[in-house]
Amino acid sequence: MHVIDVSLSIEEDIVCYPGNPEPVIEKYRQIPEDSTTESEIDIGSHTGTHVDAPQHIQENGETVKDLDLEQFYGEAQVLNLTSCREKVDIEDLREKNIDADIVLLKTDNSNHQYQDFREDFTYLTLEGVEYLVQEGVKTVGIDYLSLVKFNGGEDATKAHEKANKEMNVIEGLDLRNVEPDTYIFSGMPIKIDTDGAPMRAVLITK
Repeated sequence: MHVIDVSLSIEEDIVCYPGNPEPVIEKYRQIPEDSTTESEIDIGSHTGTHVDAPQHIQENGETVKDLDLEQFYGEAQVLNLTSCREKVDIEDLREKNIDADIVLLKTDNSNHQYQDFREDFTYLTLEGVEYLVQEGVKTVGIDYLSLVKFNGGEDATKAHEKANKEMNVIEGLDLRNVEPDTYIFSGMPIKIDTDGAPMRAVLITK
């Protein structure tokens, strides 16, 4: 068994989606002055590798603590979509044999670093979202901080809403060093009553 960490490290200089707060991590006790080291952590709910909860797009939607954890563990396919430099559309997905409940999209985003925010990141289209739902996908993940197009207008809003209503959405995966294949995925968000939460996501070779 081999475990591959596909999570971003949450640090104060981590890239954040525009408008989201930057993390602040401060030690309020520290060895050797104190007997223990302890820190105060101030981060947004969509920082780094994170899951969206339905409340992210629905006023009275479920929060992270209500999510079905069984849908964050199991067989997962990492799809090779690195040739998709603008978007992942239905035609791109139809070329893949999708037969897992968890699908992770490795796009052209993985050819770049998570340093400065890129507005032109590769995204999943509305038709792509609809196709994954049709194929019975329960959880979808992507290698950037948003599943849908930046300032993408009505179609992006619809894609965001449908994805969060019909699937679980994981954003901010680090798939740069992952070969497209089938793995066991495990990614559990912290138990918290919010619209989203960071998670530690890993792939396990079978």
